[in-house]
Amino acid sequence: QAQLVESGGGLVQAGGSLRLSCAASGVTLAIYTMAWFRQAPGKEREFVAAISWIGGSTYYADSVKGRFTISRDNAKNTVYLQMNSLKPEDTAVYYCAARRGAYSSGWSNYDYWGQGTQVTVSS
Repeated sequence: QAQLVESGGGLVQAGGSLRLSCAASGVTLAIYTMAWFRQAPGKEREFVAAISWIGGSTYYADSVKGRFTISRDNAKNTVYLQMNSLKPEDTAVYYCAARRGAYSSGWSNYDYWGQGTQVTVSS
């Protein structure tokens, strides 16, 4: 059974940066696409970024393109989300997710989820 554990959330001022980490265990990540989603109060869960474990292709939502960077460390079984130039509208709970197979931006297509980490951006 896969386990995903996020860390790195917190409170930051607008324009600041945070780096989220997602440590995975119990799965062979070589066959998984890893992704970050976020959910703000009263809103739907939305796709943020994804990375294919084989090849390392990356995908981003338009709202974060150019500001966020997803990466992975195969040796540590860990995925990162570097968030720069943060805006108040980035405030949300951020979730790490894993999907067996090719990239998808649909949250319902992901098999495993972390518990989430809160990111709050003050104006």
